[in-house]
Amino acid sequence: MENLNHFLKLAAGIGLFLFAMYLLEESLKNLSGRNFKLFLQRITKNKFGAVAGGVIITGILQSSSMVTLMLLAFVGAGVFSMRNSMAIILGANLGTTVNGWLIASLGFKMDIEIIAYPAVCLGGIFLILFGNRKTMKHLAYFLFGFGLLFIGLSFMKTAMESQVQDFDFSHYVEMPKIVFIFIGFLITLIVQSSSVTMALTLSALHAGAISFPIAAIIALGSETGTIIKIVLGAIGGNASKKRIVLGNLFFNIFITALAFVFLTPILFLITDILHIKDPLIGLATFSSLINFLAIVIFFPILNPFTKLLELFFKDTDAATVAFISHAAINEPETALDLLRRETKYFFYNSMLFNLELFKIDTVQLRENTDFKRINEKRNFFSKTIEEKYEFLKQLQGEIQSFYLDLRTKLKGEKQAELNQLISSVRSSMHSVKSVKDIGTNISDLRNSSKDIKYNFFTHHKKETENLYFELNAFLIQDKKASFEELQHLFDSIQNNYSTALNNFYTEAVNAPIEKIDITTVINFNRELFTSNKAMLMALKEIILEEKQAEYFNEIPIYKT
Repeated sequence: MENLNHFLKLAAGIGLFLFAMYLLEESLKNLSGRNFKLFLQRITKNKFGAVAGGVIITGILQSSSMVTLMLLAFVGAGVFSMRNSMAIILGANLGTTVNGWLIASLGFKMDIEIIAYPAVCLGGIFLILFGNRKTMKHLAYFLFGFGLLFIGLSFMKTAMESQVQDFDFSHYVEMPKIVFIFIGFLITLIVQSSSVTMALTLSALHAGAISFPIAAIIALGSETGTIIKIVLGAIGGNASKKRIVLGNLFFNIFITALAFVFLTPILFLITDILHIKDPLIGLATFSSLINFLAIVIFFPILNPFTKLLELFFKDTDAATVAFISHAAINEPETALDLLRRETKYFFYNSMLFNLELFKIDTVQLRENTDFKRINEKRNFFSKTIEEKYEFLKQLQGEIQSFYLDLRTKLKGEKQAELNQLISSVRSSMHSVKSVKDIGTNISDLRNSSKDIKYNFFTHHKKETENLYFELNAFLIQDKKASFEELQHLFDSIQNNYSTALNNFYTEAVNAPIEKIDITTVINFNRELFTSNKAMLMALKEIILEEKQAEYFNEIPIYKT
């Protein structure tokens, strides 16, 4: 019965620790926000920054598997290159050892209650008093997670200490060392957290149940245990995602095998050369050292290594979407980031479609580095007008389907942003359809021998060209557009509609023009106004905050 109590206490400690890790991950992910992700994307433009970014984001979020799942979504969307993705994983493997250092240096060196109980108390107070404020709510979750982390560790520590007194571990210690590799792997495979395995191992080491070398071997086994979650995240994904998983698996297996072969000299380095006598600190050092060794070994050969990975798996992705085809719905914030890119991609292609119908040169827009390569891969530029229209319709359908799946996973501000993005897609498609509907009018006016019709068309062509290049400037700039800037742009669309129509009426009094021509001009003017207005409405959903976007909707949007 006593052994059962010890086991249940150990199990409770593991459960609390896992729950604490979940709270910490969720709170930090929400507290970090979009700026944190943008910072990560900026610093990972080269492989040096990619390694540093992997260390930073995993050191903060403390979940290499979560970072890798996030990375799978981004690499599947083409946001990160294969080389830099592998560099991020190298950094993430090192970053996850921060938790081991925290536990080794604080969890067993101080009175845990001094840290844990005040944190849980403050978390409860903040949640009750300020739970309706997003930042404070996630701060409360962070404090809960931080406190429960150490309470769970305390359960594991005391259960392990009691177990050592009642159980003889000596005959297990004599087992072949390779067995402990599989023990570390299996524990991590079951709990899907190398941090939990490290906490258990540190508890056993602190209680004297295992020796330092055996603890190091168990820690080695945990390196590969979380790979199953990552493999599942890549099932059904594109070739790039599968290559990332293969590369990660190779990293972990190689460094585990290498460290196991050279275990004795590595431990000698820690205990005799670095003079680290505390086994808990020694184990944290060992974990960091082998992951740093992986960076030293693989960093110089990342280019040929990624080229080798590209030989595996065949690209078979036929989806029209560029970013969200393999986004994981169970990572809703990452999926939302990718949908934001997809929406911009749809808006961008809608502009290209409309400009092409007017025979306006789109070379400047085509040079958009974010989307040019994607469109070249999909042969978008070589498609006919009808093929491009069908492409945009299919793209809208795939985005709409993704929206329906994602909308149940988001709440509050994130859901509001999701609704803005899908509204932008609908407005863009409305603009495209309006221009397509006047395709014959455009051709008639452009080829007309009557000056009044031809001049009317060339005026609108120039105004449309100016408008679209302004829209594109807003799309590609990093800073948020102001409400006033977009309102000014809307006023220019409205004024152009009214002025052009009034000028036409004035000229038509003395010009030789047939009644059918008047109908063509009026219809063209109205539909073009509707299209330009829709494009502006699509843009404002992308670049304005929710409240400002709502205020913008209150501007009178149609006059006859």
